[in-house]
Amino acid sequence: MRNFLKEFKDFALKGNVLNLAVGVIIGAAFQGVVSSLTENILSPIIGLFTRQNFDSLVLEVLGITLKYGAFITSIINFIIMAFVVFLIVRIMNQILTLGQEPPKALPAKKQCAYCFSEIDIKATRCPACTSKLEN
Repeated sequence: MRNFLKEFKDFALKGNVLNLAVGVIIGAAFQGVVSSLTENILSPIIGLFTRQNFDSLVLEVLGITLKYGAFITSIINFIIMAFVVFLIVRIMNQILTLGQEPPKALPAKKQCAYCFSEIDIKATRCPACTSKLEN
């Protein structure tokens, strides 16, 4: 039982788990801001074209009310959130790779040690002098 609790403690206190928890909390708070932006600013602006509150657009079909305005508002919320998450991840990736050198590409050719001709890096024999090459 002690080993189980130790494993759980190690898992729960890892940096990635704590970072994820903070990200979820901040994301939930930011979702409220995005929802407010969409519902209180963007929907009324779009509503100028429909002459009513965009969020209240409905369609009556066979006695069923389809709230397509609210659905479109949710789609707009999702697009804004996805775009912001994309920007955050992109910026974080740029920050993480800021001081790092890009990985060096492996050479595609090598030189034969016997006849000095240029050959493919994967070759085990030289095509010019047929010498056996060391990898």
